Amino acid sequence: MVKVTIDGQTTEMPKGSTIIQAAKKLGIEIPHFCYHERLSVAGNCRMCLVDLEGAPKPVASCAWPVADNMVVNTQSERTQNARKGVMEFLLINHPLDCPICDQGGECDLQDIAVSYGSDRTRFHEAKRAVADKDLGPLVETVMTRCIHCTRCIRFATEIAGVPEMGATGRGENMQVGTYVEQALASELSGNMIDLCPVGALTSKPYEFTARPWELKHTDSIDVMDALGSHIRIDHRDGKVMRVVPRECNEINEEWLSDAGRFSYDGLANNRLTHPMVRKGKKLTATTWQEAFAVIAEAAKGMRKNRIAGVAGNLLCAEDLYAFDHFMKDTLGTDNVDCRTNGLTIDGKVRAAYIMNTPIAELDKVDAVLLVGCNPRLEVPVLNARLRKGVLKRGMKVASIGAPVDLTYPVQTLGESPKLLDDILEGKHPFADVLREATNGVILVGARAVLTRPDSQQILDKAREVAEMYGFVRPDWNGFNVLHQATGRITGLDMGVYPQKDGYHSGGIAEAVKAGKIDLLVLHGESQRPASDFEGAKFTVFIGTHDSPYAQLADVVLPAAAYTEKAGLWANVEGRVQEGHMAVRPPMEAKEDWKIYRALSEVLGSKLPFDNQTQLRALIAKLNKAYAPENIGKVTRADWKHFGMSGSVREEGLSTSVPAYYLSNEIMRASKVMRDCQDLADARAAQTMKKAS
Repeated sequence: MVKVTIDGQTTEMPKGSTIIQAAKKLGIEIPHFCYHERLSVAGNCRMCLVDLEGAPKPVASCAWPVADNMVVNTQSERTQNARKGVMEFLLINHPLDCPICDQGGECDLQDIAVSYGSDRTRFHEAKRAVADKDLGPLVETVMTRCIHCTRCIRFATEIAGVPEMGATGRGENMQVGTYVEQALASELSGNMIDLCPVGALTSKPYEFTARPWELKHTDSIDVMDALGSHIRIDHRDGKVMRVVPRECNEINEEWLSDAGRFSYDGLANNRLTHPMVRKGKKLTATTWQEAFAVIAEAAKGMRKNRIAGVAGNLLCAEDLYAFDHFMKDTLGTDNVDCRTNGLTIDGKVRAAYIMNTPIAELDKVDAVLLVGCNPRLEVPVLNARLRKGVLKRGMKVASIGAPVDLTYPVQTLGESPKLLDDILEGKHPFADVLREATNGVILVGARAVLTRPDSQQILDKAREVAEMYGFVRPDWNGFNVLHQATGRITGLDMGVYPQKDGYHSGGIAEAVKAGKIDLLVLHGESQRPASDFEGAKFTVFIGTHDSPYAQLADVVLPAAAYTEKAGLWANVEGRVQEGHMAVRPPMEAKEDWKIYRALSEVLGSKLPFDNQTQLRALIAKLNKAYAPENIGKVTRADWKHFGMSGSVREEGLSTSVPAYYLSNEIMRASKVMRDCQDLADARAAQTMKKAS
């Protein structure tokens, strides 16, 4: 540790720290543009100049390491004059078009110019103009505003791992852009908007729609993947205007996937707004009372084993608990499932279906074995954390499954899960890497592994690998399962699957086709095509969007999206987090659990809660992770035996994620996400064409 004094305040800092980091620790503000604590130091904006005692001229505080007994002055006349000079140079070519710039009101250049710049200019020449770049459907460019901080370049290269942005030319001729005119291909490209300190890179879907001071802000949780990233929902007049990330070092740091950031237009498109009943061949809007009466009449005298229900991927714990108990208690059926992608695992052993390694603890990992995983598409922000481990700590990563570009070096061991036998026997060379690892982890892909007929055998071998190589011990658990949908983890926690001999989701689909289901309740959309559930005598759809699922139904009940209700969701590490209501459901739509509570009373078997407080108490009793004292915390799951011994198939593990940008009903309703998927499909087709 070294002692450093800044503006008369003294602190101790680790060797290698910089002046700007010491100032931040002391609460002293140093203006800067190019510096960002999660990016490498560039030192090119010079706005962070400070006066260092004994130095002949001001030094860049973002790049200057602290030394013992260093004395720094951030408010000297020389420092202030240097800042004014730098700001004057930055504004020489800036268009000063704040009234029409989307960054206005939350612009670093505006704030720093007012606080540290001069009140006059000496420049009377013509300003430089730069042609705008077409970066695709997400990021809008006005490159004349660019101040060449290079944050976007460093983010693309260091964090996203898709080095699409770069600088060409020198001096006044320098330009930031793509080397080849093309759309951005990273799943994290929207974070460049947050990093840009000016209005050069802004959100294309948000363009010219609102000013920041007009918006109300609601903190919530992203459910577009299973990470549970912290987000802020900005809304106005009952409409979601944009979604941006909140900083949370334990989960998403300060990044957000493009799916979580830009899919919000799907919240307004194609929404179900009124209850509907089928009259003839047409669904007709009706009242809630009539819709409930039609369902009650249809359910009268129906045999319990001919009733079934399937829950989708975006539901919160309250909705899933209410759905499960409505189906099992009110209707009396065990044909209930939330595992719409065909998962074969149940929720009896929580350690078998969550990430037992807390996300933040991945920063301590030195070896990773991926089994049927594609974290780049399944959980993009988590993939960025893995990439950081490879680049900064030399973490070794190997994969069993089809080769895939994860943006960092990965040793592909092969595609067959039989390789786990070689690793267990110590025959495979990567076994030595696992043996030498201090903190190793194994990541099993739920989508690729847990949907196979031999999934329990693969899971058993993966567990044995974790135990054999010391990944499971009192201070560390490196066995992890990676899901794409947070609602599926929450559903397993709530027990939304057959408890006795009921049909699973695939069995329900087969029973529907065979004419064995008279009443089918579809809650939300699943990953199965709607045609899989066509043929039930009477179908009820409870959901948010008009879709092929809704068109199957005899009764449609409009529900609330994740921005329109308060709820609890478990993320991939089993951490239960609370999302908050930002806007109200549209028109006649209701919160899902309230629908089940009201309908159960009409059917004569009332669910045992009257409000959300009572409902959450029941949920906490079912699963301690949902107790109030555990909300927001990682609760370690008990380690028990799971899986089934036996041989695994030779068949390789797939790592493809079909239609990533259309993974759920909100994304499918989003025009922006459809544009992204079209671009992704075009890139894939071009890659295949080149390969052939």
